[in-house]
Amino acid sequence: MNNRFWRIESRPKGNDFASALALVEEPLGELAQGEIRIRNAMLSMDAGTRMWLTSREDGYQPPLPTGAPMTGLVVGEVIASRADGFAEGDLVRAFGVWGEVSQVDAVMSGAVKLDPSVADRRAWFGPLGMNGWTALWGIEQTGAAKPSERVLVSAAAGATGVLAVQIAKLLGCEAWGIAGGAEKCRYLTGELGLDGAIDYKAGDVGAQLDAAGGFDVYFDNVGGALLDSVLTRMNHYGRIAVCGLLADYGGNARTTPREFDQILMRRLRVEGFFSPDFMDQGERLTARLRGWHEAGELTMPYDVTRGLENTLTAYEKLFTGGNIGKVIVELER
Repeated sequence: MNNRFWRIESRPKGNDFASALALVEEPLGELAQGEIRIRNAMLSMDAGTRMWLTSREDGYQPPLPTGAPMTGLVVGEVIASRADGFAEGDLVRAFGVWGEVSQVDAVMSGAVKLDPSVADRRAWFGPLGMNGWTALWGIEQTGAAKPSERVLVSAAAGATGVLAVQIAKLLGCEAWGIAGGAEKCRYLTGELGLDGAIDYKAGDVGAQLDAAGGFDVYFDNVGGALLDSVLTRMNHYGRIAVCGLLADYGGNARTTPREFDQILMRRLRVEGFFSPDFMDQGERLTARLRGWHEAGELTMPYDVTRGLENTLTAYEKLFTGGNIGKVIVELER
């Protein structure tokens, strides 16, 4: 059985993914003990995977080697299994490959069986998946947001940010988002009912933050210069939950806050967090998120691209601001 998949040929420069990844076809190996073979139905596009394509050895996981398949979350159907607990026909989510088929070790890939009764299976990438887990954990645990506190989320129109701002509202907080462009800001305040939105493309971000007032919790997906602007607008004893560093992913930039002294002056707590830290809580987190989702209180817009050959076009949107919500590639059958 052959498989078409995206292979890493070289380290991409900036957003030039087409020169660095190639769509290839190779035969699949024999299924080993403990492995499952998944016919991928959907691929999740996640900005954090950009760091896996760099040569950085000091990230939260080693870089993917050149010559290897590109890795990411997939949802699909098990078509063969030599792993306990998985049978042909099971709907699963796992860390697989950007390809038609993912052949993975069930344990090492974090494969989990999914409830096929969920009407929109895209939700397993969004509110019921790691984006949802990360948003809930970052607001409630790392950020320790309390009712009536003021919460600010960067990249608030992205897959994790759009859930984080809604969860902040559901927990009784005043929720604000930072996004790029009038359309995204209108979505945040109009469709989602946020208390306010900061348009980082509209001019002086500092002045916009000053007009908004101080914040108790900052859920940061961006880092970079934006973090400096927020540090000087945090309330005393505020918490900064560092979820991502989008400003750093595309090149050699490193977030080095000029306003670092504000952590002392304002007695701030800054803490990074990452989904493997709470992977064991997935079932509990999903149950809470599903309750909100099925009640219509937690929504996700989807940006869907169809066809494996168009994967890189979808991926680039994450770094050019071309999406609202979750970017997904659906594979044609």
